[in-house]
Amino acid sequence: MPNTTDVPDYYQMGPGTLKIPNSVFAANRAKICKRLTEKGIPRGAVLFFEGGKQEQQYDTDRDMEFQQESYFMYLFGVMEADFLGAIDVDTGKSILFMPRLPQSYAVWMGELKTPDYFLKRYGADHVFYKDEASEQLQKLRPSALYVLNGVNSDSGAAFDTPNLEWMKDFKVNDSLLYNELAECRVRKSSEEMEIMRYVNRISCEAHKEVIKMMKPNRMEYEGEATFKHYAYMKGGMRFVGYTCICASGANNAVLHYGHAGEPNDKMVKEGDMLLFDMGAEYAGYTADITVSFPANGKFTEKQKFVYNTCLKANRAVQKTMKPGVKWPDMHRLAEKTIIEEFIKQGILANGTVKEMQDAHIGAIFMPHGLGHLIGLDVHDVGGYINAPPRIQEPGIKYLRTTRELEEGMVITVEPGVYFNDALIEEAYKNDEQMKYIVKSELEKYRGMGGVRIEDGVAVTANGSELLSKDVQRSVEDIEAFMKDYRP
Repeated sequence: MPNTTDVPDYYQMGPGTLKIPNSVFAANRAKICKRLTEKGIPRGAVLFFEGGKQEQQYDTDRDMEFQQESYFMYLFGVMEADFLGAIDVDTGKSILFMPRLPQSYAVWMGELKTPDYFLKRYGADHVFYKDEASEQLQKLRPSALYVLNGVNSDSGAAFDTPNLEWMKDFKVNDSLLYNELAECRVRKSSEEMEIMRYVNRISCEAHKEVIKMMKPNRMEYEGEATFKHYAYMKGGMRFVGYTCICASGANNAVLHYGHAGEPNDKMVKEGDMLLFDMGAEYAGYTADITVSFPANGKFTEKQKFVYNTCLKANRAVQKTMKPGVKWPDMHRLAEKTIIEEFIKQGILANGTVKEMQDAHIGAIFMPHGLGHLIGLDVHDVGGYINAPPRIQEPGIKYLRTTRELEEGMVITVEPGVYFNDALIEEAYKNDEQMKYIVKSELEKYRGMGGVRIEDGVAVTANGSELLSKDVQRSVEDIEAFMKDYRP
């Protein structure tokens, strides 16, 4: 039997890693109860959740590495698979329902833990087995069980709503909870913000390890391996928040490079710019940081121009951010900054910045949205809840939220300047756009790929806080840092 006297009441991967007390998740439970009560939810309401399930790879018996479903993690902090959870809105009390595992588990998987163990480990008010869920919930005499049911605005995928056989004995409401709980996740608590600072700090340090070792004749995937190794070894971060993007040269213009068809498998060449987009994850919370730097440690003049243009757009947005600012306006500010610099460089001409924006010139060189909410998911929930509709125009239509900024939001600021052959060729065929493009100048940048500079930024009461502050950003700082690790 496990010794429950030594059970930690916090999450921590090891010495030197961040300690996350159960109070973080208790506060999240209190937050949704308060919100629902203020909105007049009927008395006797019970919120019911199904945690993530352990799955196997296709038809094999190979267990996939388990990661907890994000809403369940937000409310309970449970790391294990196949749990259920409930919250009595009137009292705020929580119940966990654990799987009843066979004795053979102790041989193959490890110690069989008891309800008393999980009671202390996760700080719930009660813990029972899953096969007792119906009986225990009946004792609460709920007016209804409220369950999650909705569609994620980023993936377009529907949430896997609980549909257990015994639930037919209860009144079930699946129309209220999804948007309300997503809205709770939009604004981070002070405790959650500490987790976000931690994942950003470790991710910055991991990026710096990558910058140290990447050079011509190395493979792109060596940067991915270095990042993951550092984040896990030094930060206790077993997972990254998304597929690592480790692009070089022309690959930089491929926005989501690194997938199975392009698995970071190109050899880095002399003169390449590198674009590495990676973020480590801890207790479900993730960073999302992109660094761009020259493989040989020294920017060419063209690389310097493109990089400084992107950095200027990034900093212009961060300087303007504060509560009440509309996020689409920040996207347009980034576009405006890029166009202004392109005019100075002679790549664009024969029109005003506004005329060029109206012709969607910005979307040729920044074909994605400026940034997205981030937290327990890299593209965090709530982007189009209580928000104006998506703007159906080139570039900005990919913006993952149209909301006004609010204190407590964490959002990425990730302008990019790319020279994507497909988009450039399309622009050459567009008379409305070609009248502003100086083709002879633009052609000088074909093949270099591009630059993205992505930061995690928290919205504060009067402005913003740069969370990913521990990585070099200016041309001068990057070159000085790399000089120490180049012959």
